[in-house]
Amino acid sequence: MPAHLHVHPVSWQHEVLIQRLAVEADALASFVQKKAHQQWVWSAMDAKTRQSIALHVGDRSHTRAEHLWAKIPEVYRHYATVYTDQYVVYAKVMPAVQHRAIRKLARQTNHIERCNNTLRQRVSRLVRAALSFSKKLANHLGALTLFICHYNLTRAVA
Repeated sequence: MPAHLHVHPVSWQHEVLIQRLAVEADALASFVQKKAHQQWVWSAMDAKTRQSIALHVGDRSHTRAEHLWAKIPEVYRHYATVYTDQYVVYAKVMPAVQHRAIRKLARQTNHIERCNNTLRQRVSRLVRAALSFSKKLANHLGALTLFICHYNLTRAVA
């Protein structure tokens, strides 16, 4: 699977200056093999283009949030405002001047939440009470990456 997820990040300095970049980040619960083996799907999305710009699968720890932050393209890490829920590890990983921890009613993370719902609907491994769960972590990650690549290709910036 490609590591770049077919992302078309903003690459020109004047595009960044014309309008502020916005990123939405969230984590989605899933499991591998049995429900006791929880794996969280950490993802980040460009709020304007609706492209998933980073994906990481792991536990719900500070280290995994750092892995997600490292996978976000550099232009977003330097110039974007990042909207997340109020989970405390985000504040420890993301620079305070860029990070906005908001409540769901503020509607700043509605696109990433909608993407999470789409993932649950279209990737049967993520349905909470299903027989089609992943038996291996590599297969789980492969199915997610394949879906995200297709999702991004359908939203490619011309």
